[in-house]
Amino acid sequence: MTHKLTYVILLLALLASCALFMSYHTYGNWAFAFALRGKKMLAFGLVGIACSFSTLSFQTLTQNKLLTPHILGMDSLYVFMQTLAIFGLGSQTLSTTTTISGFLISIGMMMSVSTCLTFALLKKFKSNLFLFLMIGMILGTFFDQVSRFLQIILDPNEYDKLQGKLFASFSNVKVDHLLLAAVLIAGLCIILWQLAPQLDVLHLGHDQAINLGIDLRQLQLLTLVAITALVGISTALVGPTSFLGFIVATIAYQVMTTYRHRQLFVAASLIAMLFLILGDFLVTHLFTFNTTLNVIIEFTGGCYFIGRLLYERNGHR
Repeated sequence: MTHKLTYVILLLALLASCALFMSYHTYGNWAFAFALRGKKMLAFGLVGIACSFSTLSFQTLTQNKLLTPHILGMDSLYVFMQTLAIFGLGSQTLSTTTTISGFLISIGMMMSVSTCLTFALLKKFKSNLFLFLMIGMILGTFFDQVSRFLQIILDPNEYDKLQGKLFASFSNVKVDHLLLAAVLIAGLCIILWQLAPQLDVLHLGHDQAINLGIDLRQLQLLTLVAITALVGISTALVGPTSFLGFIVATIAYQVMTTYRHRQLFVAASLIAMLFLILGDFLVTHLFTFNTTLNVIIEFTGGCYFIGRLLYERNGHR
């Protein structure tokens, strides 16, 4: 199957799912349904694109298709920040996070902390990327354990409100948040799009890339900053979606059979949007809100991850 045919099939499937999602059970309330569902569609697109670009780039940097940027502890950092805010300021801080200033503060804090850690750790350990990843895992575990300790001593009512912020939610996203996130995500994706030819060379390995004239240190810094920023914006927008990037990146590699990042970026973004739309459709109309989209993503991603591990353990690639 040619790449163009793959794009056509994915695009047609996405358009069909969009039409079904927007028109199913509207009961004649077209304006209300389009306003509500259109906002969710835009959120699906932004999160799908951010996860696709960041995960594919991160897997190339680490030379490992089983890793995602969340190994750096971004989800744990988000949970820690939300828990610390409610623990220190009370549940009234939830109302401020719905404003555009609160959203900017949340994005700014995640981007600044993750970017500072990236620069500091890479400067300390230079080209030892795997030691950098190990430190990221340790910091993620630290943030997670501190968050759990603070949650244990929280007031039960505030803890209940906190839990509502710690699960991915596409229903409560504000339109002004989406517009701001769209501008930021577009800018970061353009950076990764321009770096795509160098990432293609990096697929050959770090030593080969250096021999072919790639400035590995600079490429790692630029790419990691863009990756952490994309993950931070996506997480601040809808909450943690740990396994989404792994799912769509793995499927993109299988259906595209290429290592050219620009082609993979497009295919993975289409797959991510298709997955999110169909997942939300199942939550709304099949499970009648008895589960959440985050549960579907985590369950599907966990099963897929285990299956991939067993598949490669048997000698397949």
